[in-house]
Amino acid sequence: MPPLCLCLCCLQCPDALQCCVPTVFKPMCLLFPSPCLRYHHVRGVPTCLVSPASLLTRVPGCLCPHTRAIPGVPMPHLWPFPDCSRQDEQFSLVFTIGSFMNNFMTFPMGIVFDRFGTTAARLIAISLYTGGTLLVAFSTPELAVLLFPAMSMLSVGGILLILTNMQVGNLFGNYRSIIITLYNGAFDSSSAVFLIVKLLYEHGLSLRAMFLFLAACSAWHLLRTLFLMPRSRIPYPLPPGYDYGLRCRGRSRSYRTHKDKQPPGEAGPEETPLEAPVARGGDAPGTPFRACACSWLFTWHVAWLSVMQLRHYLFIGTLNPQLEHLAGGDHALVSTYTNAFAFTQLCGVLCAPWNGLILDRHKRGKAPRPEGLLAALADLRSAVLSLVVTVALCLLFSVFAAVPVLPAQFGTFVLQVISRSFLYGGNAAFLAIAFPPQHFGKLYGLAMALSALVALLQYPCVALVQGPLQGDPFYMNLGLIAVVLVAFVSPVVVARECQRRAKELGMAGTPLAAAPGTEIHAETPH
Repeated sequence: MPPLCLCLCCLQCPDALQCCVPTVFKPMCLLFPSPCLRYHHVRGVPTCLVSPASLLTRVPGCLCPHTRAIPGVPMPHLWPFPDCSRQDEQFSLVFTIGSFMNNFMTFPMGIVFDRFGTTAARLIAISLYTGGTLLVAFSTPELAVLLFPAMSMLSVGGILLILTNMQVGNLFGNYRSIIITLYNGAFDSSSAVFLIVKLLYEHGLSLRAMFLFLAACSAWHLLRTLFLMPRSRIPYPLPPGYDYGLRCRGRSRSYRTHKDKQPPGEAGPEETPLEAPVARGGDAPGTPFRACACSWLFTWHVAWLSVMQLRHYLFIGTLNPQLEHLAGGDHALVSTYTNAFAFTQLCGVLCAPWNGLILDRHKRGKAPRPEGLLAALADLRSAVLSLVVTVALCLLFSVFAAVPVLPAQFGTFVLQVISRSFLYGGNAAFLAIAFPPQHFGKLYGLAMALSALVALLQYPCVALVQGPLQGDPFYMNLGLIAVVLVAFVSPVVVARECQRRAKELGMAGTPLAAAPGTEIHAETPH
């Protein structure tokens, strides 16, 4: 891995850590929940604690019978509420709209990225991100409605930023999938931003000041867009002498690579930009998007993503009722477990690259590496094990979640964060491997949008737990174990596709190595 590439990747990590505020809104509400979600007993008196986030939607002038002064806790953290159910409903609605927009709007944003390139997509994303943080900064109890457009703007802007960032993996060759999964892990671990906000708020810093600072961080995104990112897309595999970025007189540009096997002295003109020629507003030649989207390979991959994402959403949605049921109403014990869950969410960035190691395992070692169509086939074969491991992790996580023993939930939290990081990182890496690169944005967006529609099933399921099941999700968890088993169909379909492609390549009897500098376009999937 070239040192310049590693430095470039480190410089881009702040994007991923800042662009996922809405998707971590619900888990972090478990860390600092709305006031009446839990009562803390101080000297035998039930006391209602107010979270920093809840100050944005508080109802002024109301008195909560549980609100008391707590020694050592500043009064700004206490707020009188008559009944927190209305506020909880509003928080839930903000999260619902934000998470739905985060997934559903990925498809049109993917079209923008594929059609107009990196610069146009990132400028749109930066505008949305900055606008969203400013709306949160200027939200007040009287203008709490601003949270709704703010979370939607942060959702759309954030997913577009991560979409443009994932192509950086193309610069790393043998570590491509590791970098893609690393970005998705950082995306998951961006709840660290909310944790920092909470800690700073408790030390007296205002929410407005913190979100104004986050808005000012858009200057870094803008500088990266102008100087450290290409205008169109980063091709894969990289052609010899590919470079992009800021041009310096007498020196190479921001990033430059040469093919490993190229003899010295044949590098060619140093300053010749060699981005893959793509017609403005159009796609590169290759498999049409419709053929990719209508293939069984993509269809079963969407099913693979949808059922496991639904499982994770339902776990988060029913976590509080389940913990309260298992703890027998002990709010202090529930608080301990919800804090443990919230902190485990920060570990996604550590777990996600493990999946990348599985996907890139065939690229390591001293054995000669295949090229051309054989390399694409080897990449697809490596994805089979990744898909199977991801489903197995989700199945094991589902089994632990169904165990009605409170201490077992610590194991559930660990398996949940590992499974989720494998799921989203593996989803992006698989789409980059199995389909042509010029359709990556559209296919990634379409997969997320379709999975968002399936995720709407979480709301009747949560209503079922809160109603007829009386807060006990045991029977729902048993049903979800059976649903997760459906995801095993996807790796079977991929394995059969690998066999079909290998058979066709063997029958063709043509050279399988692509000419240097040409992009490899995946065959039309069946």
